Amino acid sequence: MERKKVFINKIIPELGLRLLDEAGIDYTVWKEKPVLDRDQAILFCKGHDAFISAGQSGLDADFFKQCSHLKVVALHSVGFDGVDISAATAQGVPIGNTPNVLNRATAETALLLMLTVARKALFLHKKIQKGEWAISQPTQDLGVDIAGKTLGIVGLGRIGTELARMCAKSWGMKIIYHNRSQNEEAEQELGAKLVSFEELLAQSDIISVHTALTEETKGMFGYEQFKKMKSSAIFVNTARGGVHREEELIRALNENVIWGAGLDVTNPEPMNPDNPLLEMENAVVFPHIGSSTFETRNEMARCAAENIIAGLKGERLPYPVNPEVFGK
Repeated sequence: MERKKVFINKIIPELGLRLLDEAGIDYTVWKEKPVLDRDQAILFCKGHDAFISAGQSGLDADFFKQCSHLKVVALHSVGFDGVDISAATAQGVPIGNTPNVLNRATAETALLLMLTVARKALFLHKKIQKGEWAISQPTQDLGVDIAGKTLGIVGLGRIGTELARMCAKSWGMKIIYHNRSQNEEAEQELGAKLVSFEELLAQSDIISVHTALTEETKGMFGYEQFKKMKSSAIFVNTARGGVHREEELIRALNENVIWGAGLDVTNPEPMNPDNPLLEMENAVVFPHIGSSTFETRNEMARCAAENIIAGLKGERLPYPVNPEVFGK
């Protein structure tokens, strides 16, 4: 019996490869630079039965039309906003992702951004590198406390709830949130309060974004929204760069409309190295490290491999994005 073959567009943790080996599945891993463009990825996929995509661009309707033979596409990510799910479903291609495994790691990244911005830690570190660490005045280079402050969360799902739990239990922070639906579990456990978007803007000392990128959330944070926040507020985004309007965020920071901003996501990615955000005293930017721990990436590779193994057996994926495809 001919062995099934999966194409992997980036190097993934060994755990995922070992599971494929144990299942008797061959694989091709693209290890070169630069990353593959859409047309190159299509050429590789045409010679394989399945595809593990680690951030591959161009998974649009034409991609799935040309690659309708694929038995499964496993995303090495939770997010799938870059994938035309309806087109994949129309072509009968199951899509899997890696839910839940990066909740804590991403929440910790949001917390790290909050603390780094609040205490101007990265800016002050740069001062040391420039030889500017000297005797300081008692009123110089001051940060702000986060303990006891109000944390507003946009998108109180699993990641947002994990962050809320850390902040409420360790720092005594008050939790308010804006969601499409009520999170009764978080309300009971953490005393979280569902509020309107306008209330969240006005009441929060820190706003942390954990919503998916949709037509509704695209660009939802612009200059007008920043003006409605407290001048002492911190804006944190670990979700998707498209949720905030970068030029308007820069303006708000330059004009001291808000205290500061911490970003793990930008638009585009990677960010241009001469972006003014990288030199601002009140801004911190990470290179999308929300899931960047050994433990989390291993779990993501495991989920991706399990989706591939099930898909190549013709079985329902353990972590499906489009479960409706199995009724076709």
